[in-house]
Amino acid sequence: MGLEKAFVPERLVVGVLSSDEAAEYAALAEMIERYGQLCFHSAREPFLWTRYYCPEMGDTILRSYWAFEQLVDPSMLAAIKRQTNAIELKLARNGKRTVNLDPGMLGSARFCLATTKDHSHRIPLSDGIYAELTLMFEHGEFRALPWTYPDWASQPVRQMLSELRTALLADLKRGHYI
Repeated sequence: MGLEKAFVPERLVVGVLSSDEAAEYAALAEMIERYGQLCFHSAREPFLWTRYYCPEMGDTILRSYWAFEQLVDPSMLAAIKRQTNAIELKLARNGKRTVNLDPGMLGSARFCLATTKDHSHRIPLSDGIYAELTLMFEHGEFRALPWTYPDWASQPVRQMLSELRTALLADLKRGHYI
């Protein structure tokens, strides 16, 4: 007896850190080739939340966010993270990344990021990739959790994701997914 049930498709959202504009656009081109056109591209802003990435990427790092029009099966998150890791390595210089791509899945009730770092609040998916419940949608807004990175917990990012969630719900209602 088949009890399998398909997951409701979700919106692929990628947090981007970049110290090289050409590498960022090359990464974007690869992602569009794999996942289709963007429905959203934020402005590029200085990344000032932490200096964690500076030894690898330099002192001038810009942050942006991409969201893809085509909805995807959320169970693809680990495979997408492996692909973004491969893109990062391809665009690295002298063994150091010029672009950091953090893919996540936006659903109606949550936003989950993929990561290679294990921790108590992360769920193993496959091949060294974990899912982190990063934000929960409750009482009409996204709420941060104790472990949510400060940039993802910021009001502008939560507002952006709320707007993308509204568009996601409309797309699901119209059946705009494969």
